[in-house]
Formats: sequence, C-alpha cells, structure tokens
Amino acid sequence: MLIGEIILVAFDAVVANKLRSLLTMLGIVIGIAAVITMVALGEGAQRSVEARLSTLGANVLTVRPGQSFAGGLGRGQAMLSVEDAEALRQAPQYIRAVSPEMETRVQIEHGTSNANLSVVGAWPSYFTVNNNQIANGRLFTEAEDRGRRRVAVLGALVGAQLGGVTSESLVGQTLRIGGVPFEVIGVLAEKGSQGFSNPDESLYIPLSTAQFRVMGSDRVRSIAVQATGEADMGNAMVEIDQILRREHRLRSGEAADFNIRDQASLLSTVQETTQTFTLLLAGIAAISLLVGGIGIMNIMLVSVTERTREIGLRKALGARPNDILFQFLIESLVLCMAGGGLGLLLGLGGSYALQRLAGWQTAVSPEAVMLAFAFSACVGVFFGLWPARRAASLAPIESLRYE
Repeated sequence: MLIGEIILVAFDAVVANKLRSLLTMLGIVIGIAAVITMVALGEGAQRSVEARLSTLGANVLTVRPGQSFAGGLGRGQAMLSVEDAEALRQAPQYIRAVSPEMETRVQIEHGTSNANLSVVGAWPSYFTVNNNQIANGRLFTEAEDRGRRRVAVLGALVGAQLGGVTSESLVGQTLRIGGVPFEVIGVLAEKGSQGFSNPDESLYIPLSTAQFRVMGSDRVRSIAVQATGEADMGNAMVEIDQILRREHRLRSGEAADFNIRDQASLLSTVQETTQTFTLLLAGIAAISLLVGGIGIMNIMLVSVTERTREIGLRKALGARPNDILFQFLIESLVLCMAGGGLGLLLGLGGSYALQRLAGWQTAVSPEAVMLAFAFSACVGVFFGLWPARRAASLAPIESLRYE
C-alpha cells in the first residue's frame, strides 16, 4: 500500500468513531492543558522574580537590627542609627553607597483628598542604591537633608491614591504628611510591586526631616549598602560586619546585634523554590498524560480486535505487516496529536483566564508548546506500538476466519 493511502485509511478509521475518539483523546487533552497551564504559571513567577531582581538595584545588601545579647541572655531588639551609616561610608573599600532608611504609614492630605500611605525617610543615595529613576522634577539633595527641608518625592502611583490625579500634576504643589506641609519636588519612574510593598505608592522625604518632623525618632529601620561589584559582595559583608562590631563595641566571638542580608540571594532562593514547585506541578499534570496514553492503548487494542477480519482481508490483498503496523501507529498518533492540539488551546485559554480574572502573571514559552507536542507524539508512538505490532502479526487465514 502507498503511504498516502495508509494515512487516509488511518484518518477514516479515527473519524468513523467520533465519540469514541473524542473520549479517548480526553486524557491527553486534560494532561496537555494542565502541563501548559502549570508551566505558564511557573514561567510567569520566574519572570516576576527576575523583574524584582532588576528593580532592587545592583549588589545591594540590607543591614537590619538583630537581637541584643548580654551575658548570653537576650536584652531585646537592637537598634541602628545614622552614626552607623556614617561609619560605613567613611573610607570604604568594598562599599559604593550607603543609605539609612526609616518607614511608616502616615495620613497624606491633598486638598479634600487623603490616603494612608507609606512614607520613607532616606538619604539622597537611597535612589542610587535602589536603582530608582526620576520621571519628573528632581530628587532632594544632601543639603536639604541636613537642613531638614520639607520636600517630598512621590512614587508613580501616589497621585492615583489622592483623588485619582497623576503624580506629575502634584509637582510644585503642597501635600500634608502627618499634618506637616511638604513641597512635592519630583516623581519617580514606575517600578512595580515588590512582594508586600509597592514603591510606586510611597512618598520619599529626607531622613533628618522624617526623624524630627514626622516620625519623632532618631533610629533607622535598616541600612541599604551597595557593594562595589558583584564579585565584592562577600568582602562588603565582611567589611560591614567589622565596622558595625566596632561601632557597637562588640567583642570578638560575641553574637552580632545586627543582620546582613543579600536581597538578590533571597529572591534567588524564592526563584529556585518557585521552579521546584513548577516542576512538581507539571510532573503531577504529566501523570494524566500517561493515563491518557494507557486509554489510547486500550482503545487501539479494542480496535485491533474489532477489525481483525479487515486486517486479514488487507493482508490477503497484498498489504505487508509493516503497512498494517504503520496504519495503526498513524491512528494512535492522530489521536494523541489531535488531543495535544485541543489541550494546547485549552491550556492557553486557562493561562489567559488566570491572568485576567485572578491577576496571576503567566507566560507561555514556545519551548513548553513544542515540548507538549513532542510528548504527545511520544505517547502516541509508545502506547500505540504494542497494538500496532499485534495487528501486524495476525495471520491472514486466522484473521479471515475470525467472528
């Protein structure tokens, strides 16, 4: 038999039993759709983490207060001060920039509108350390920080929280932060949400102004430190540890009352965890593909039994065993590939629905699509081979006698 004729016969056999073929494909459809959706969710999470890494700023370390100890007993939460940050930027070797920070939520007023937003007090170097870009206006200066000037830089979405206006339209106007008037001098470019915080909905004021006019404390929440390069991150951590131990008068071997964290490493850990869960979910979804493959093998065996006389007749008319083998393999491949196509469409639709309705970030990669089709073909070949070989091995005379 000609190859074209074999393929047509295989397609006719699939189409002749539409309902049975559709039910047989159902396992493949569900499996491919589940794999595509799970991989899309994982890929979206990976890209979200990468976006956060790019917005954190390069080579950033964060110093936070730790537990204070005396005589082996905890004395409570330790504190960080501006003096600690000053010490870190005195003749540094592996430190490029330093910015102490403090943050609280304060009632912000503009005209008749008000909102409870996050207010960050920091040095001007904060914007360099955290890779912030100015979109309109300007940033505050060190002179304004020393002079405790009442100036503020807004996140890109602050205006939307204050009466639904644009943040750019507030430049040059006066806001009241905790009842204290501040002049808006600039607006930052949008960065996007970062976990539990959204820098686009925050206001930024000079640190000294925040300490003495808004928050009433001379302590800082954390100190952001930018290393001179990625290769110097370890050296920068050692340098920070040595300087702060000296400032806090900690003896050698005594537990530190501060913590140093690498934000990029933290998010990389989250990224690895997300990837592991993605593979786990995709693996669970792939089980349904195997179940679907077993269903296809079962139906193909039934088909061989039903068409035993047809197989005998074809062999009597000159069909070779390889022709019969190829015909049943084509039928199995058609079922799997058609199921894979329907599953792909269902998976794409599910990914889009999750993104639009649930707000989850999803991304379907071409590699995932190609892998899904390749896996469908492999399932078709693997689970169709035994029924096909069984059909090809039937003896013509016995097949013709079969009732």
